[in-house]
Amino acid sequence: MPGTLSFDDLKTRVSDGSIDTVLVCFVDMQGRLTGKRFHAVNFVETAFKETHCCNYLLATDLEMATPDGYASTNWESGYGDYIMAPDLSTIRPVPWLEGTALVLCDVLDHHTHEPVPHSPRAILKKQIARLEALGYEAKMATELEFFLFEKSLDEIRKSGFRDLQPFSSYNEDYHIFQTTKEEDVMRPIRNHLFAAGLPIENTKGEAEAGQAELNIRYAPALDCADHHSIAKHAIKEIAWQNGRAASFLPKWAKDRVGSSSHVHQSLWKDGEAAFYDKSAKYGKSELMGRYMAGLINYAPDYTYFLAPYVNSYKRFSKGTFAPTKTVWSVDNRTAGFRLCGEDSKGVRVECRIGGSDLNPYLAQAVMIAAGIKGIEDKMELAPPTTGDVYQDAKAQDIPQTLRAATETLRGSKFLRDVLGDDVVDHYTRAAEWEQEEFDRVVTDWEIARGFERA
Repeated sequence: MPGTLSFDDLKTRVSDGSIDTVLVCFVDMQGRLTGKRFHAVNFVETAFKETHCCNYLLATDLEMATPDGYASTNWESGYGDYIMAPDLSTIRPVPWLEGTALVLCDVLDHHTHEPVPHSPRAILKKQIARLEALGYEAKMATELEFFLFEKSLDEIRKSGFRDLQPFSSYNEDYHIFQTTKEEDVMRPIRNHLFAAGLPIENTKGEAEAGQAELNIRYAPALDCADHHSIAKHAIKEIAWQNGRAASFLPKWAKDRVGSSSHVHQSLWKDGEAAFYDKSAKYGKSELMGRYMAGLINYAPDYTYFLAPYVNSYKRFSKGTFAPTKTVWSVDNRTAGFRLCGEDSKGVRVECRIGGSDLNPYLAQAVMIAAGIKGIEDKMELAPPTTGDVYQDAKAQDIPQTLRAATETLRGSKFLRDVLGDDVVDHYTRAAEWEQEEFDRVVTDWEIARGFERA
């Protein structure tokens, strides 16, 4: 049967030789799997307790640079170690890699053995615990959108990332014939991830040439984030194995639509859907209204965690199904928040702001925190917006640049209260560094526009 492995299952497979390698991983600030490949015998004998990594790994950027300005780790303190503590409930086979299993780790302080507060998994666990103290469980689902390209990552990189050709030549949204051509990549993605214990629902073509989407069944919030990170990693590896490139860059061309990562969320209590009230309009309970009010009110504060890079904001554009406003609507894809499953036990809220580059642990954590704030403060949800939300001049805008999102993050009393000053300052520095790195670059656009005419 497909699924996760118990530690005893792993030891049996190591003993019979069917597993010889264990990927011991944690999720970094960018949402990537980071860690070590252990010989399986060593893992089951000793490393299942803990291993170590350099603490710069939670204070770096996409290029693995070591920016200054972090309080948690720096050159002055000598870049010490963190503990990687395997969560043995997350052991699973990696069917697309021969003889391999994977386990996810929590990151602990080397001296205190307490969770590192700015570790993405720790941030999400803290908000889950706050929700549990109120008697609720969050269930989440994320949609992974990405582009498949004709050439491999190596070929594209050697070409200077020029002349990028997506695998298909036309919009393939829900298109069966076009997606048949991609089955040499997409079928292994579905089957391998299912065999690894992820509750895969389907793949489909998305609303652009070469764009695909993977849908994973909803799960408790921590499981959802684990599923998202493993799936994103697997998609890249499986595409690479087949000579293709898969990219989660939100906006790779100005004349193409971007890739999102919508987050569906609901609360449950004692096994029942707490967002559902069959006597209420849309089936939306009072609790759901308050949760949504918190989500919407604090959306500008946490937008950085949904859109963490300069490129993320290129996706927010009218007429592309990427939202520009923070209002909600009923089954309306032009709004930042969409009520789905009206008048059913599946009623939920979908946040459509996040891009394909988000870190699911951070995104889910800040949205749970905003929802809790809405519940605690008994916030009132405004009426839904109707029609084309892009044209609604009264609706609150999503921050339109990384600079703007950085300032709302820096100044957010709400996030400082729920995450802590140290965490907010840590991710504010990450946002500042990303902008600083971009500002140093002379782009092709600037040269083409001004080389002769300036």
